[in-house]
Amino acid sequence: MEQSYVIGVDIGAQTAKCGIVNARGEVLAQSILVSNTQEDADSFIGALASTLKKLVADAAIQGRIRGIGVGAPNGNYYTGEIKDAPNLVWAREKNIPFSRMLSVAMDGLPVALTNDANAAAVGEMTYGAARGLKDFIMITLGTGVGSGIVIGGNVLYGHDGFAGELGHTCAVRGGRLCGCGRQGCLEAYCSATGVARTAVEWLEAHPEEPSLLRLRENITSKDVYEAARAGDKMAKEIFDFTGSILGRSFADFIAFSAPEAIVLFGGLARAGEFLYEPIVKSMNDSVLPIWKDKVKVLFSSLSESDAAILGASALAWNL
Repeated sequence: MEQSYVIGVDIGAQTAKCGIVNARGEVLAQSILVSNTQEDADSFIGALASTLKKLVADAAIQGRIRGIGVGAPNGNYYTGEIKDAPNLVWAREKNIPFSRMLSVAMDGLPVALTNDANAAAVGEMTYGAARGLKDFIMITLGTGVGSGIVIGGNVLYGHDGFAGELGHTCAVRGGRLCGCGRQGCLEAYCSATGVARTAVEWLEAHPEEPSLLRLRENITSKDVYEAARAGDKMAKEIFDFTGSILGRSFADFIAFSAPEAIVLFGGLARAGEFLYEPIVKSMNDSVLPIWKDKVKVLFSSLSESDAAILGASALAWNL
């Protein structure tokens, strides 16, 4: 009997990472599609389907794909739709019947969809730092801030499929405008773009303070990280500021679900050496005493692409 495979797809604001996964949870082949150049869903899904078909053809496993699992911002597990995803150009202020459209483009292969952070949580629970944990929160720190909440070993979806938008809880009252249209969201401060915004604001507010960041144009969170590693005082303080906001928000999240751990994942999590201490201090200073020093802050033990691909692919085995 020939071995079956599934496809996992992790859709982010900049790229879509795709992988073929076997029954042992091994990612056998991967490909990346730039996801922010298509203006409409038809164009994006057409490009994604072409990428997936080539991946399957190159692996010489045509006819052996069981299904496709997809993690995407604002992906609805119940309906298969992506709704009002502010960080996706082709899905902003739209309701995209994504699973149905991709299934058609893939010649009828079944497609399951969930939020990208939920997919990462499933991958981490099955293969990574959260293995064996039944109650934890996955926080994805990328272009935005996503979250997957696991309670009793099950991902929390809520009645409508959209539970777990912790990145759009209010971290700073009356604060920055977020891409979702609200003010003060955690995402506006603690995403990669939020860190870059902090850097720009601080450079303008403190023109007398020297910083390596003044040598950069179009500052990114990577620039801030590299400056911090080089010993730049302002860059380190930016991560202290970011970590403190995260920690205060984590204290609120703990009060909701009493997790054993909060797991950090995504590009910005690579700055863990500068984020960990301010997160833990702020979290324990802010949390109710019954949880003080009880909740672990962990960093993903999987590669950034594998965790989300594996988590998304797990959906497909049940199709």
